Amino acid sequence: MKPNDASPPDYPAYVRRRRVFYIPGYDPIHPRRYRELYRKEGAKQGAISGYRIDLIGRQGPGTYGWQVTGRMDDTGTEAEFDVLVWADIVRDSMKLNIAQTYLLMSRTAWTYISSGALWRLMRLRKGPVIAALYPVGMLILQLILALLLGHILGHVTAFFAGHLTLRADAMMVSYWIGFATTVVVMMKWFRKIDNRLYVYYLMHDYAYSARSKGANPPELEARMALFADEIAEALRSDVDEVLVVGHSSGAHLAVSVLADLLRAGRVPKDGPRLAFLSLGQVVPMVSFLPEAHRLRRDLRDMSVQTRIAWVDVTAPGDGCAFALCDPVAVSGVAPATGKRWPLIISAAFSKTLSPARWKELRWRFFRLHFQYLCAFDQPADYDYFRITAGPLTLADRYRDRRPSASRIETPVSKYTSMTA
Repeated sequence: MKPNDASPPDYPAYVRRRRVFYIPGYDPIHPRRYRELYRKEGAKQGAISGYRIDLIGRQGPGTYGWQVTGRMDDTGTEAEFDVLVWADIVRDSMKLNIAQTYLLMSRTAWTYISSGALWRLMRLRKGPVIAALYPVGMLILQLILALLLGHILGHVTAFFAGHLTLRADAMMVSYWIGFATTVVVMMKWFRKIDNRLYVYYLMHDYAYSARSKGANPPELEARMALFADEIAEALRSDVDEVLVVGHSSGAHLAVSVLADLLRAGRVPKDGPRLAFLSLGQVVPMVSFLPEAHRLRRDLRDMSVQTRIAWVDVTAPGDGCAFALCDPVAVSGVAPATGKRWPLIISAAFSKTLSPARWKELRWRFFRLHFQYLCAFDQPADYDYFRITAGPLTLADRYRDRRPSASRIETPVSKYTSMTA
């Protein structure tokens, strides 16, 4: 059965009004960044593809968002966006000093190595594993460089102290003063320029789930419950489609939020169509950990349900995502029969970006991880702006789309338990 065969046939042919809920990944930045990205890239894509998108900012006491009107295929569509914010939780998790970050690095590395998750993740895609090892390697390299420079400058300080005082004890004290001062200054400097290196940022990102070995921290569970309430309220409104978009680590949060709504009976049969678009997902980084029982159960439940169309978009050119890896299947929780979702498709950066644009972006790994939210100068059937502001529901847009032939469905995870 094709995934969209389960879609009810009696819904409107075109979407006039849509609610979009965007769940970002581990990102401490204010959500206005996503509004401005949508504004800029939507205008670019409209000029390339021959349609129009207009955006009006909105900021209230609740969620942060904006309103969009799209004119595509001679049809007008209104969309209201909400960013489901957890940036404050991210910022709080990053409030560690340098020494605490190194301790966190050791614990995170031990969690992935001792559980066997690291080696199994490498069997899927080496790119995101290398991305996960990057902050570990860089933190070690920064410490080595600081110690080496401290040793050199310590000797220089001791040399001059010896010439001035002719005392061995003064040389030793001067060495340690020069050594310690240099190491502290260098380590603080590395931390200061992290907005260019992303070492501390990525270290905290991978450590957030590893701290609890895949279980959601209480503060995140509480925030996800609020996300579910926001979506449930939209499902009682008079829109034609409610679309949930989860990017990067936001994808596995969306899986759990939607699974909760289904189990609680909060997806009305006569309400708007509900759809889920996961982009650049890194689900295995969490689902492969020993205590990720809840996520594995939610993945299985989402794979067999008939109420929510789920399309998963990744690209082999995105070195930070588990490209074309079916998150349900590789986590080892796909049922023997009855699996419907997700529909795995590729954004195919090397084809949907012109050779010149691909050459420009190919080694900008962090930027490529956000390409799903941006314009393509040689667009194919994936277009973020048509999906979010166009006249077709996600289910209808991909009703006849075959999954990528290069998808990976081999069960790899060592841990498959769905009960704590």
